Amino acid sequence: MKDDYLWDKTGQPEPEIQKLEEILGTLRYQPKPLELPVSRRRNYLPLLAIAASLLLALVAGAVWLRSRNQSVPQRHEAQVVPPAPKIDEPEPETIRDKSKTAIAVVKPRHKSVSSAFSKREREEALVAKEQLMLALRLTTEKLSLIHRKTLNTTPASPIKNQHRVG
Repeated sequence: MKDDYLWDKTGQPEPEIQKLEEILGTLRYQPKPLELPVSRRRNYLPLLAIAASLLLALVAGAVWLRSRNQSVPQRHEAQVVPPAPKIDEPEPETIRDKSKTAIAVVKPRHKSVSSAFSKREREEALVAKEQLMLALRLTTEKLSLIHRKTLNTTPASPIKNQHRVG
């Protein structure tokens, strides 16, 4: 039986099969010992390039922040200084009610609040008021934009606005 030769190498081989074995014998598995690659010197150039670029970005950011802070004008803050008491103030008048023994003290009225502030203080107050009004306008616009966006997130149903006929 010549078929046994193909499976377990018993019996007589055919000449054609022997030629094929010789031709393909060079491709046969040949076990070799495991060879580990020789450790080469590690290349640190990519790591150094990354570190240098991060350092450059940090320095550029610090320079930008410093120049930005120097170019921003100082904020104007209103300083409220209570007015000093006047020496020439008249003493409060006392009124006695004849039917009752209680005494009512009537204090003299002060000038309006706007005249109590100096011109500079009034200007600072107006600047602060304008800044507050601008902030309130911006906040209102942003809130209305968010409100509009949240209303438009749900898809409009074609049935939603139709009325029942009949």
